Amino acid sequence: MFKKILIANRGEIALRVIRAASELGIRPVAIYTEPDENSLHVQKAAEAYSVGGIKGYLDMERILAVAQAHSIEAIHPGYGFLAENAEFARLCQQNGIQFIGPTATAIETMGDKVLAKKSLAEAGVKVITGSDGVLWDEAEACLIAEKIGYPVLVKAAAGGGGRGMRVAYNEDELIKGFRAATSEAKAAFGNGAIYLEKFLENPRHVEIQILADNYGKVIYLGERECSIQRRHQKLLEEAPSPAVTEELRRQMGKVAVKAAKAVGYTGAGTLEFLLDKRQQFYFMEMNTRIQVEHAVTELVTGIDLVKEQIRVAAGEPLRYRQEDVKIRGWAIECRLNAEDPCRDFMPSPGTITDYHQPGGFGLRVDSIAHSGYTILPYYDSMIGKLIAWGENRDEAINRMYRTLDEFTIGGIATTIPFHKTVLQHPAFRAGDIDTDFIARYGIIGLISQKVPVDDDGSSNYRTFRLKINDLYWEVDVADC
Repeated sequence: MFKKILIANRGEIALRVIRAASELGIRPVAIYTEPDENSLHVQKAAEAYSVGGIKGYLDMERILAVAQAHSIEAIHPGYGFLAENAEFARLCQQNGIQFIGPTATAIETMGDKVLAKKSLAEAGVKVITGSDGVLWDEAEACLIAEKIGYPVLVKAAAGGGGRGMRVAYNEDELIKGFRAATSEAKAAFGNGAIYLEKFLENPRHVEIQILADNYGKVIYLGERECSIQRRHQKLLEEAPSPAVTEELRRQMGKVAVKAAKAVGYTGAGTLEFLLDKRQQFYFMEMNTRIQVEHAVTELVTGIDLVKEQIRVAAGEPLRYRQEDVKIRGWAIECRLNAEDPCRDFMPSPGTITDYHQPGGFGLRVDSIAHSGYTILPYYDSMIGKLIAWGENRDEAINRMYRTLDEFTIGGIATTIPFHKTVLQHPAFRAGDIDTDFIARYGIIGLISQKVPVDDDGSSNYRTFRLKINDLYWEVDVADC
């Protein structure tokens, strides 16, 4: 086992890896940029070193220099930033440092969405129709869109987290979307490669978690339902999916295992599928890293995915057989973002003035937030993740709603009101969801965020305090 690993990331995922490493007896080392100098992940690591300015988490040369200077044996990339960067994985290996994730070749094949679709199509897996390769020219994109038919989805080949994605219903939208997606992908991943695929309207987004070791053993750990999204970014996930039967789970799992074996995949990975009304599933892409929503799988299987990632990278064989994987109960995760759902999820960076985490049985909070913590405008707006477990879906939903009701985050707008609105909706309660859920049911118009502003009226919250005859009155303003 490793004695010392570096976490090449920030925020809650950095803290998550620090915790796992510490429990394994490994000395965790953090890196940080100048704005993150006082972040909780820096405080909780055994050692922490600066990687410079805002873009430091993408600076491969500087991160590797830190690793070499401080006797680092392995690097965990978390998610985002360099997590799916094949060049970084290759550089780690060339410098004698173990990359905690798949090989560079596997990342290139499965992390590149075009190559992944081609590989799985050749293996007989159903994939969504699209371009045969990366597109660099808008005119070529328009020709392919005419061939496969609108609407189409413009996607970053090296993307993830909803970045570098645009839906186009006509040529004008395609040209604008192509340019925007290219620019966004370059900024987020350092790779502006774009491809097209047919946009399936109103499907479910269902993904399969896999684990693979270095000895050819691959298992799947059930599915996650990730259909509650805005702008192709997940907001609420659950495991298992209310739409997946035991037989369908087995079929999807077999496909996921087959795909992983085909490219010699190692570590934790996720294959994402679109599921239509006829229970037909189509491969969309693979995330060659730990997922933001990995916690729901952990709660229903009892398997610590981050620890297993580290063990596999250290050369240990998988400790589980497929028959050992049992789905117990139900788990739901709500991503708590510093965004205003009443204003089209506009980012709401700023300092948290009041923070109180909920508690109780079956609850997990993954966050580095606290009172006085500042949500920076330079990085992802996620404050943390709230995960609730129940013996069944109804109990998990009720527990999550109760927990959200207890959560206090003052000073900034958050997605808590959004999640409470979704959880109360009868269609969600019935499991009748798909990727168009938010728009179809007008969820944004149903939200009423009721949190007080500062006395000087400087905040943009929904409830204002008025002083009348020496008494304070709270007045709700329905501007959503």
